[in-house]
Amino acid sequence: MTNSSLEPRFIAIEGCIGAGKTSLVNLLGEQFDAQIVREVDDENPFIDKFYQDRDSFGFQTQIFFLLNRYNQYMKLAQRDLFSSVVLVDYLFHRDRLFAALNLKEQELKLYDQVYSLLSNKVPKPDLVIFLQASSNVLRSRIEKRGREYEAFLDPDYLDSVNKSFNNYFFYYSETPLLVINTNEIDFVEKKCDLEELIIKINSHRIGREYYNPLGS
Repeated sequence: MTNSSLEPRFIAIEGCIGAGKTSLVNLLGEQFDAQIVREVDDENPFIDKFYQDRDSFGFQTQIFFLLNRYNQYMKLAQRDLFSSVVLVDYLFHRDRLFAALNLKEQELKLYDQVYSLLSNKVPKPDLVIFLQASSNVLRSRIEKRGREYEAFLDPDYLDSVNKSFNNYFFYYSETPLLVINTNEIDFVEKKCDLEELIIKINSHRIGREYYNPLGS
């Protein structure tokens, strides 16, 4: 597969913590010789403390993410999106989903005032890919990758995040959407799984589509 098989498009890949979105972005970036924009979780100075004490550090963590992601998306709007494939490993609305789970009522009201000023300005992708997985699969993947700050991740919190993502994309209609069930596939280790996934991405243009591969 070469970049000539995919016309210039702006593609956002989403999924819960541990869904494999960053891995897929990296693999597709190689296949399509794409420009890649990555989420910068590790640059958030509050993230370590947040996983240990969500109540105390939720607001700082969310505001940092919101402004950082806004800056990334606005830089995309200034680039020539028509010269190549552009891959970003998160949808801008991602931060609002986490804010609804992490913030107290008054904090969320303040957050939403900032969010509403920014959200209408960011460019919309040509295609959104949602990587879906069960909470059990997500937990096993998180344990396998062994990030230090995720060692404090509460299983119940992960389940709440996963439900929030599934609910959001159940009603999502802003752009073309491809929902991929990743429970049974391994596009990182198995080339055939990745190749089938690329064919599906290449062919999707309008509306919503569900892809439930059984794996190799």
